[in-house]
Amino acid sequence: MLNSKSKNMDFLISGSNQLVHAVRLDFKRSLIDQIQWDWRLIGIRGARGVGKTTMLLQHMKRKHPIEKAEAVYLSLDNIYFLENRLWDVVEVLQGKGYRYFYLDEVHKYPHWAREIKNVYDQFPYLHVVFTGSSIIEMNKLDVDLSRRAVVYDLPVLSFREYLALTGVAHLPVVKWEALLNNHVAIGLDILQTIKPLQHLPRYLEIGCYPFFMENTTLFAQRLAQTIQLVVETDLAFVEGIQVRQTRKILQLLQVVAQSVPFSINVSKVAEKVQIERNTLTKYLHYLEKSAIISFLNAPETNLSALQKPEKLYLENTNLSFALAPDNVNKGNLRETFFFNQVRTILPVHFAQQGDFLVNEQCVFEIGGIHKTFEQVKHIPDAYLALDDLELGNGRRIPLWMFGLLY
Repeated sequence: MLNSKSKNMDFLISGSNQLVHAVRLDFKRSLIDQIQWDWRLIGIRGARGVGKTTMLLQHMKRKHPIEKAEAVYLSLDNIYFLENRLWDVVEVLQGKGYRYFYLDEVHKYPHWAREIKNVYDQFPYLHVVFTGSSIIEMNKLDVDLSRRAVVYDLPVLSFREYLALTGVAHLPVVKWEALLNNHVAIGLDILQTIKPLQHLPRYLEIGCYPFFMENTTLFAQRLAQTIQLVVETDLAFVEGIQVRQTRKILQLLQVVAQSVPFSINVSKVAEKVQIERNTLTKYLHYLEKSAIISFLNAPETNLSALQKPEKLYLENTNLSFALAPDNVNKGNLRETFFFNQVRTILPVHFAQQGDFLVNEQCVFEIGGIHKTFEQVKHIPDAYLALDDLELGNGRRIPLWMFGLLY
């Protein structure tokens, strides 16, 4: 029998309606138009602050007029769910005609996967969309949602999306093949409208997370606090990490942030942080799953939790300014930007010659405007991605254009 709290859910519906009504539609993440929203069970993963909640609410506003009373947004980290079950809420609201459930922050709710599976199986006319931390691994849940759910990953803002959000320019997504083969013509069109090099430095510093729009002065501080929350809260929910472990992980992150990009010497870093070697590599994998650092691996490498990558980077350039502001290096920013933007759409691996191997085919050397092909001159599919270059030629492509891929 449902308790009285579960029966009285008007405040949940009212809260949902207020959020949907308030959300703006003038800027939308590119992923919103790629999701097959008609699928019955959809998952959206992403790091804190990338805009998962806003995207849910925007879709609801476009698809489900409030007066139809058919869709509800529920954040599972709401204190209501400390004493009430999701199953009970769904059972009551579906009886009132609600058919679409948008569930946010699911990783904060114990046994969320099992309850969502039960909802999916018991009510075949319901549609469920859930969002959660990038830490979630679908194949390691206590129940199998992989056959039921289609899962999407929401990355940080691309440079293209940053330009749109700030009102500078609304540029179309550029396909990879078009970028390689037609970047001069594309660049000429764009340069008639804006000067991208004027805006790239600001993006590298504060432009990866939409919440920079709220206050640019406090952005670095808020981002650092967000990262601390990920380690102290999200990892605890998903991985069961204890407080004493989070302190070591944060200490490790500081060491990594001051050193990247680098080929890690496990023994030296373990000694510096004063943790055991296998524990170090495990903690690095936690940080990678949390979208705080990125591993650059060799092709055909299936990295286990006890193996080290070829090279480490911070996940995006904003993290450099937030976590290691005294160690911001232009060469580091260039490589991090390229790796972050390209790996969202294509596999990027460690290259024996050059900086990156993209799609196991093209080798890229990253550098400034005067960089030459000397280091990759014997590689047929070699390209230069060059900073401070407004318009490219041949296989010399402006670095900023790699921010147009999504």
